[in-house]
Parts: sequence; C-alpha cells; structure tokens
Amino acid sequence: MESFLGVVMRSTGSWYEVLHDGQSYQCRIRGKLRLKGIRSTNPVVVGDVVRVEEDEQGGYVISAIEPRRNYIIRRASNLSKESHIIAANIDMALLVVTLFSPETATEFIDRFLVTCEAYKVPVTILLAKADLARQRPDEVEAFHAIYERAGYPIIEVSALEGEGVEQVRELLRGKTTLLSGNSGVGKSTLVAAVEPGLDIRTGEISQSHHKGKHTTTFSTMYPLSEGGYIIDTPGIKGFGLIDIEENELAHYFPEMMRYLPECRFYNCSHTHEPHCAVVEAVERGEIAYSRYESYLKILDEDDKYRK
Repeated sequence: MESFLGVVMRSTGSWYEVLHDGQSYQCRIRGKLRLKGIRSTNPVVVGDVVRVEEDEQGGYVISAIEPRRNYIIRRASNLSKESHIIAANIDMALLVVTLFSPETATEFIDRFLVTCEAYKVPVTILLAKADLARQRPDEVEAFHAIYERAGYPIIEVSALEGEGVEQVRELLRGKTTLLSGNSGVGKSTLVAAVEPGLDIRTGEISQSHHKGKHTTTFSTMYPLSEGGYIIDTPGIKGFGLIDIEENELAHYFPEMMRYLPECRFYNCSHTHEPHCAVVEAVERGEIAYSRYESYLKILDEDDKYRK
C-alpha cells in the first residue's frame, strides 16, 4: 500500500488537503488519531507533516503526525478546557493591527504575543493602514514606543500606497509564516499587494457558514511565488490562553523578564509584593502600563479557569 509524507495545507474539520511532491491529496483522518488524549478540537492542523496511506477503497488516510517543531494554540471558546491549535511548524508570525477603523484591542495583541513567546515563534507587528494612521502621529509614536521597547519589530504598511510591501515580501521569502489579525484590519488587501493573484478572501468567505463556532475557525496555507508559505487564520476575534502557568506568565512579557532577577522574592507574582522590580519599572514608565494591565487581566482570567 502506498505511503508518503506530506504537509497539511488546508483543513475543513473532516477532510484535509495534503501536499506531496507538488500534488494535492484529499485525506481523511484515521480514527485512532483522535484518541491520543490531545485536549484539542483539531488533532491534525495546517502545517503538520503527516504520514499518508492509501486505503482499501483507493482513498487516502492520515495515519500519523510527525513531531511538531512548534505550534500556536488558543482556548477553543469561553470557559472551555479544550484547546484549538491554529497551525504548526511555523518560522515566524506576522500580526496585523490597526490603531483605528477598526482599533485592534491591546489585550488581543498582548495575548497573541504571549502565546508566540510561549511557543517560541518570533513575531513582527504590521501596523496597517499607515496612510490613515499618519493623521494621528502621537498614537503611532506611542504604539512604537510600547512594542519596540518590549522587543518587537514594527513595520508600517499601507497596501493602497505600497508602503512596507517590499519589506513584508522580503520577510516572507523562504519561510512558513502565520498571518493573524482581527477582521477589518486589511489582511486580504495586504496579502494581495505582497503576492499579486492570491486572494485569501475566498478562503474567508467559504468559512462564513461557521460563524459563531469558535472551534471551526480553519487556517489555510498558501504557497508563495518567491518561496515559502503564508498561513492565513480567518475570523479570530479572541485569543484565550491555555497551558501557561501563572508563575511563568511574566517570562512571556520580554520587557518584564529583564527585571525578574531584581525582585526581592523569587516567586514574586508582580502584583502586591514589596520591592517588586516589575511594578517599580511600571511606575517609572520603563514598562508600559497597558502591557502590565494585560498581564494582570491574563492572571485574573487564568484564576477563573482553574476553579
């Protein structure tokens, strides 16, 4: 029976499109893969390297998943203990944000960044609609200050004016990149500018029947003409964190991490303890208050899930 390794390009929950030697195969998943104790709504994800076998009827079945280098995961839905893995084996992530029309919530940005830190995926922030953002230069400057101080590169992009497009194209070349952002931030317009001819909106529209079901947000991987792949993640509104311990959380805020050795108590929670170097840095303005606020909200949310 024929057997080969391929990469999962697309998933619809019951069928998986697997790429092998330039050819696509429509595969089902072998039942036992679902029984391995993975608390996930989706055991096989886009970016996975999988073993495919031909079945007795001449169809194709995914029989095994190769070990993952990394992955991006979130809580499947509110107050759920299940996780939803967005994609696996990623070289980097691009987070598309806008300061207005619509405004990307700081909390969403920070949760996404924490997850990438936890799973060792480097992130670049794309500040989209740069032509509009220039009307509010103070907000743009403040945004740069907060996230560049935390250690994240920011590229200002305007798909309409072509600004930043070549920089993004250069970043994508030869890598497998996860592209994320709320709807309305101009992801599809940006991708069409970077890779003319690729329309990720068709992928987004086809998922419209699944509105309201957080667990059926499917990612799709597209090959790029200059080498590499882009993984689009449509429709992610929230980003619930999972499997991050309370005492580890500060390690995933790089600007806080720098101050941890200076705290008086080794198990400092950075909330109420005396001589906490993190709180003192926030008071001095060396750590942005919005980032510290996100840290506190995540701690509070985690307490709810543990009860």
